[in-house]
Amino acid sequence: MSISSFISYLKHEKKYSSHTIKAYRNDLLSFKSFCAENFDVEDVETVPYNYIRSWIVHLSEKNISNRSVNRKISSLKTYYNFLQKIRIIEESPLKAHRSLKTEKRVRVPFTENEIADVINNFDNTEDFEKLRDSLMIEMLYLTGMRRAELITLNVYDVDLVKNTVKVTGKRNKERVIPLLDSVTPSIRKYLKLRGQIKPKVPNFFITIKGKELYPTLVYRIINKNFANVSTKVKKSPHILRHSFATHLLNKGADLNSVKELLGHSSLASTQVYTHNSLQELKQMYNHAHPRSKKNN
Repeated sequence: MSISSFISYLKHEKKYSSHTIKAYRNDLLSFKSFCAENFDVEDVETVPYNYIRSWIVHLSEKNISNRSVNRKISSLKTYYNFLQKIRIIEESPLKAHRSLKTEKRVRVPFTENEIADVINNFDNTEDFEKLRDSLMIEMLYLTGMRRAELITLNVYDVDLVKNTVKVTGKRNKERVIPLLDSVTPSIRKYLKLRGQIKPKVPNFFITIKGKELYPTLVYRIINKNFANVSTKVKKSPHILRHSFATHLLNKGADLNSVKELLGHSSLASTQVYTHNSLQELKQMYNHAHPRSKKNN
């Protein structure tokens, strides 16, 4: 009963996305199944920490990465904090838990030239899917929106009078992002072709059959098109978001402004994008400062 109450709490009070809620539910049910099988325990509300520790070892032995294990434990931590909040338990068994060490992820953004090359490859296309793919790439780069936000974007969220797009992010939080005038002709052209295939959904981006896009399709489109111009290992929608933030910061954009555009709730989330900007700043500093060895 407590798990279903917890899921309801995530949905109605925390307003998490269906994808996030599904991940939490799967993690909890997986842990519950482990406890039933190994400790003959059905109720995981009051399990001791050593049960959780055994599960961590079990997951690690299955070659699940430390990052993934930490995410699963984070689900448990949120669950026990919820039980503590509604006074089912007095103290979380994970109170003193320390996350497993993970390697720092290095996300390498696309260069401005790589993005320009991909978009230019679609020049003057009249094919619906090619125009959609081109506009999708351009919109991801111009707005920094997430893949899920792109998929759920509604036709009426794009305002060509004000040249803005309204994005609904995590926990249904809305933000308005300005669009460049240069993308307006492509949007009008796309909307004309979109109308000709009789859409079955109000989503802005749709399949050739008029249905909603699915996550793997968006990933494949980005990966396929950037594979032609980039040798980077990771070629995904998130790297376009990363490129959007990095390029803005490189050009002197204010960190707080980038935070608002990305829809982050705190600056800490935005600061991960400053790494590449700092590297470029260091190069500029070393090249320009009078005390630099290059200038002596």
